[in-house]
Amino acid sequence: MPNVASSISHDVVAPAQVLRDVFGYTQFRDGQQEVISHTLEGGDSLVLLPTGGGKSLCYQIPAIAMQGTAIVVSPLISLMQDQVEQLAAMGVNATFINSALSREQIQQRWQAIAHDKVDLVYVSPERLMTVDCLERLRFLNINLFAIDEAHCVSHWGHDFRADYRQLGVLKQQFPHIPVMALTATADLATRADILQQLGLQQPYIYKGSFDRPNIRYSLLPKYKAFDQVVNFVNQQEGSGIIYCSSRAKVDDLTTRLRNQGINCAAYHAGKDVTERESVQRAFLSDDIDIIVATVAFGMGINKSNVRFVVHHDLPRSVEAYYQETGRAGRDGMPSEALLLFDEKDSARIRQWISMSDNAARIDVELQKFSAMEAFAEAQTCRRQVLLNYFADYRNEACGNCDICLDPPSHFDGTEDALKVLSCILRVGQSFSAQHVIDVLRGKSLRKLLDLKHDQLSTYGIGREKPDTYWHSIINQLIHQGVLRIDITRGANLKLTEAARPVLKAQTQIKLAVPRLSLKTERGKPDARHYDRHLFAKLKHLRKSIAQQDEVPPFVVFSDATLADMAEKLPTNEQLFLNVSGVGKTKLAKYGDAFIALINDYLQR
Repeated sequence: MPNVASSISHDVVAPAQVLRDVFGYTQFRDGQQEVISHTLEGGDSLVLLPTGGGKSLCYQIPAIAMQGTAIVVSPLISLMQDQVEQLAAMGVNATFINSALSREQIQQRWQAIAHDKVDLVYVSPERLMTVDCLERLRFLNINLFAIDEAHCVSHWGHDFRADYRQLGVLKQQFPHIPVMALTATADLATRADILQQLGLQQPYIYKGSFDRPNIRYSLLPKYKAFDQVVNFVNQQEGSGIIYCSSRAKVDDLTTRLRNQGINCAAYHAGKDVTERESVQRAFLSDDIDIIVATVAFGMGINKSNVRFVVHHDLPRSVEAYYQETGRAGRDGMPSEALLLFDEKDSARIRQWISMSDNAARIDVELQKFSAMEAFAEAQTCRRQVLLNYFADYRNEACGNCDICLDPPSHFDGTEDALKVLSCILRVGQSFSAQHVIDVLRGKSLRKLLDLKHDQLSTYGIGREKPDTYWHSIINQLIHQGVLRIDITRGANLKLTEAARPVLKAQTQIKLAVPRLSLKTERGKPDARHYDRHLFAKLKHLRKSIAQQDEVPPFVVFSDATLADMAEKLPTNEQLFLNVSGVGKTKLAKYGDAFIALINDYLQR
């Protein structure tokens, strides 16, 4: 079968035909058609859609439908390669130009672009802004500039990059070529700054819902984090990502998880390029189940079947948390996001932010981190807190977060508060939370005995409750401003002025009953009714085809497409084309094998 995308006459093709024949979908998602139509008319646009919300199609469809070539600005080499690989599987002529290529390869690609043989070119902002590249563009038939991860343009964005700031030059030098800026993470200030910095002219702004209803958001107070991670991971199925705040934590956690028989690998900027590429490729190919990583991993990772994301440490902003959790469930199937929260992490992060060399960014970073802390400390629906941050206001609770599924109940915590505050006073406000808990629980530890803390009146007065209970009580007292952590002195606990009336029994303290574990039900139930046994067989076939073609399995078909197959049970080519995500190119490439498997399965 000829290349579907390249065989279409670019000056007459309708976007709906490209959607159907190339990408295998029968309907546009909300906002896509309006953005595409505005682009085809030559207009600029700002597209605000969540990860997995269909941003890429907003520029890919007009790029294919129009004559000429679209220039796509992308921040990472790995993202470019992923996108080009997936487009090639659908018969689209796409390429990238970056430092991974030789000079000869780059020259060959520019020649192909000059001869109108390429629909989309992915390039980094650093390369695009070079004098040589901008000069080349003057002689090419460019139909669109698409700027992905556009929040990087803004000083107010959580991931500001100076190279992105220069992209306003495009509108100055190419005023008649439409510019489309796309992002999944931008608050109100960031959106306004994107428009100003890029110089977009009367842009069409589409703000879709930031909601990812298939993701369950959960939080646990961090205590014995390794055990918590292992327990959570053992309840999950499929691929996952675990984020840590430092390279040392990544390496340590990876080693310990492997010793538990968990199929995982480490990824951070301290690894050499070859090792990072190898780990990423193995993860994309489903040869590794879990990546343990710093935030160096993941921007734009296009793996659609990540089923869970764990934050071992608190992210620095709501935007970062949203973007990182958004790497789960891009295919729309049920997924999980777990955050482990410890007040000591908060104190350390505030200290790191304050030590930044960039004084202009410190206030912005601290404001954003305060919003992240507020999310972690929330006692109301987490999805509401998250969406409200992005001005996507909701009045109703979601029913698919830990707060909704296991609502906190409150009690008169004055007695427990008195036990904790008294104990901190008696150890001289010179010890960490764990030491205070060890005294409360009456532990016979060498350090405690040497300090004669076993002779204190508070020794053992909290032995009936586990460590996790007291960690939660202490964290809540910190949230209420009764305690603080002195990060300059080994994270010692200190009383604040607000502790005085509590100690004098002049005020009552209301606390939430500590949540020591998560409810074990899986993510939001999948509304589809598909044959799970057939789905497993389809996954196995997909894996073998992917290995043969040397591409990641999700490039062949996503989990969502396999689930649709297992529900619709297509037994011929026409029925197979009715499966969501099956276009003409993929029918020609893979249809026979999957149809044969389904027919064989039904005949047994």
